[in-house]
Amino acid sequence: TLASGTARARRGRVRLTRSERREQLIEVARGLFAERGLEGTSVEEIAAHAGVSKPVVYEHFGGKEGLYAVVVDREIQALLAAITESLSGHQHPRVLLENAALALLGYIENSSDGFRILVRDSPVTQSTGTFASLLSDVAGQVEYLLADEFSRRGLDSKPSPLYAQMLVGMVALTGQYWLDHRKAKKADVAAHLVNLAWNGLSGLE
Repeated sequence: TLASGTARARRGRVRLTRSERREQLIEVARGLFAERGLEGTSVEEIAAHAGVSKPVVYEHFGGKEGLYAVVVDREIQALLAAITESLSGHQHPRVLLENAALALLGYIENSSDGFRILVRDSPVTQSTGTFASLLSDVAGQVEYLLADEFSRRGLDSKPSPLYAQMLVGMVALTGQYWLDHRKAKKADVAAHLVNLAWNGLSGLE
């Protein structure tokens, strides 16, 4: 009968620990949020895709918004950590710029769903929101690198915050474009970014 079949299916399910169930819900929701956005995703869909009841989602996250906040925070931390690491060390500024571009493109390549969520939540062109805040943090790091380089060349370092915004914006917008147009290889995209940015910086008056 249908009832006995349902009972067998339930018995056949692998019982997850609380932490495993939480991770499963995060992963399921991540895919749905990337495809449909926060407003386009319901608790019912998340529960159905995870094979659980709606109360399980509420029990773990208090609702759709709580789950979304966890997903976004994880993506922000992962991307910020990758870019921050790429800007560390005492390498030539051109190398650091290429490393940062590769870090962003690598994140897009390996975490396309995460990047789609971040860009949908707070587009590159938006001045407020989680992704915009991340770009501002990165620009702050780049600013110090540029200020040192400008001073070393005898240039005025006061405009370095403006140049930092230009660089970060260029890389972020290019990454957003590359997300949906993967015709060029990641290394080639980074090389072209560095070619334009570094040659422009090298010729500053």
